[in-house]
Amino acid sequence: MTSMKVELLVVTDCPNEKPAGVLLRSALDDIGLSHLEFATTVIDTPQAAYERNFVGSPTILINGTDPFLDPNQAPALACRVYNTTEGLAGIPDLRDLRRALKVGALSAQQLRQTAGPPSDPSERRRQGWR
Repeated sequence: MTSMKVELLVVTDCPNEKPAGVLLRSALDDIGLSHLEFATTVIDTPQAAYERNFVGSPTILINGTDPFLDPNQAPALACRVYNTTEGLAGIPDLRDLRRALKVGALSAQQLRQTAGPPSDPSERRRQGWR
């Protein structure tokens, strides 16, 4: 079991919020993480965009990291475009998102194994420790 954290960051009334959520749910289901929930967070101020390194809506964070981040983009309250196999789009390719989620799940699993089991018995069971 993984302790991966996935978050969808959006601006208010983002036209790609729903398609991004559907894509994210599909990608998680496809790679065997149908049990994993994700949070949707609205970024509504320039300060929040700066603090979260939010470069546009929608942004998908995996373990707090944006796997599609272009380091040349500045934080902004804006729509985001992704380079996809079909050209520019408002959401990433499903294949690329699956790959990023697999890397995130593997990293979370490796971190959990390195850290060892949590001290709380219920948390140990939730994370799959025996």
